[in-house]
Amino acid sequence: MRFSEAWLRELVNPNISTQVLVDQLTMAGLEVDGFQPVAVEFTDVVVGEILAVETHPGADKLVICTVDNGIEKLQVVCGAPNAREGIKVPFANIGAEFPELKIKKAKLRGVESNGMLCSELELGLSDNNEGLLELAADAPVGADIRDYLGLNDVIIDLDLTPNRSDCLSILGLARET
Repeated sequence: MRFSEAWLRELVNPNISTQVLVDQLTMAGLEVDGFQPVAVEFTDVVVGEILAVETHPGADKLVICTVDNGIEKLQVVCGAPNAREGIKVPFANIGAEFPELKIKKAKLRGVESNGMLCSELELGLSDNNEGLLELAADAPVGADIRDYLGLNDVIIDLDLTPNRSDCLSILGLARET
């Protein structure tokens, strides 16, 4: 059984780390197979809004987007097929760090790009790299994407035995915490 640590902490929130919580569940007789973060570690990614899109003068498959990151309006070169005016998407500011990438100011085919618009793949949410991750129209521009999408959570994986059917629900797990 897999469950969200954040969901469990809505019911009971002991002031302990994830590792100590997992150890307590193990001591209660539950077999914890492991735990992992919901998304990969990354920093400085916010909700951005694409304000304008124009064609790239030097490339057929690239566009130049004007993006509002909540602080300023920036020019970003993007190759996603769904990049269009008016949508809200995850935006990695210059200096943002991903597991194997640090975002820097760059020139793509002669046009300056000041950040990166992100797909689900870059955020570690899925293998989908078909286009940008489109957010709800009411997403607050400039909000930290980890907070907005609830990505600071951990998924805990239990292997429940038949004698612990009382823990087949989140309420049963809360009683054991």
